[in-house]
Amino acid sequence: MDLAAIQHALTELNLDGWLLCDFHNRDVIARRILQLPEHRFATRRWYYFIPREGEPSKIVSRVENTFLDTLPGKKHIYLSWKELHLTLQKVLGQGGRIALNYSPLNHVPHVSIIDGGTLELLESFGYQIESAADLIQMFEARLTPAQFQTHRQAGERVQRIKDEAFAEIARAVGGGETLTEYELQQFIVRRFQEEGLTCDQHAPIVGINEHPADPHFEPQPQDAYSFRPGNTVLIDLWARLDQPESVYYDITWCGFVGKKPPRKYKKIFQVVRDAREAALEFIQNKLATQEPCYGWEVDDACRSVVETAGFGEFFIHRTGHSIGTEVHGNGVNLDNLETRDNRLLMPGLCFSIEPGIYLEGEMAVRTEINAYISEKHDLVVVGPRQDKLILIE
Repeated sequence: MDLAAIQHALTELNLDGWLLCDFHNRDVIARRILQLPEHRFATRRWYYFIPREGEPSKIVSRVENTFLDTLPGKKHIYLSWKELHLTLQKVLGQGGRIALNYSPLNHVPHVSIIDGGTLELLESFGYQIESAADLIQMFEARLTPAQFQTHRQAGERVQRIKDEAFAEIARAVGGGETLTEYELQQFIVRRFQEEGLTCDQHAPIVGINEHPADPHFEPQPQDAYSFRPGNTVLIDLWARLDQPESVYYDITWCGFVGKKPPRKYKKIFQVVRDAREAALEFIQNKLATQEPCYGWEVDDACRSVVETAGFGEFFIHRTGHSIGTEVHGNGVNLDNLETRDNRLLMPGLCFSIEPGIYLEGEMAVRTEINAYISEKHDLVVVGPRQDKLILIE
């Protein structure tokens, strides 16, 4: 835990402090930020208060009074719930704006962890409760330079394996061999292992024709389609280096088995490609003018392209998600559909941009890239962007 950096952030955000707390290991984010041992199980409530200035405070049960001993600050021990309430008031001081791991109206469920009772208790004491959403991504979601390099390295390998997967379809179809969605998925997983990558047992998506109209389609041996001329194809694959603290790389590419894709397929691909580029341009303009840029705004900019083209009802998920050591990280998502993500895009964050159109019973397209905001506020797209359908011949 970088105490000085957290207190600097509290000052920048005009917050009087950040109260982190947990019970029965419910708040994984709090434990990560405080770098608490993962194996320790809390059977009693604990609280850790970081003020904008001065020494932090630890509040622990007498039954588990050593639980926060790895952290700096003065220890306060409680026994009864009445004593706990009095201690909280004493530690937090008179009034003020206190950050908690919660989100107003549950707009950002990734960080909305605090229980309603604790929120009511603190409000009854007279504190103004603020969301710690941006604090969390500052200290949980931003990548170190070394982590960003693992993202780049994974990207080079994943892109190569993606190319091999499309080539495998061409080889099988051209040779009159049977190759199913499931078999190609397993080919990709094997190549991950050979290249020192892991997808943490969450296998990639390989879908033919209408199958990927379910955005999270999972091919199974018993009902997998075989690749044939005239098929539309979607491959979504994600992996990271098989080493601690490595960061995922996550892309989606589309193709057609043959030389002449259907007009509708080409049309919807062009729409999602243009929507992806609109999202990129929106972010780049915001960064260039040093204006705040929020996740929900990027989703709106991307989605408006799809809506204008007449396919808005078929774009059924958010524009993008945070990427970290988990494929869906704890930073800002590009979302004003499933949630209203009012977190800021800031340097050090990595995320996907992946508009899609899903025509149930027919076909689907998605184009997914990974982007990173550098410390110089540059938007870096990691790897190539798909600008036209792959023709699998």
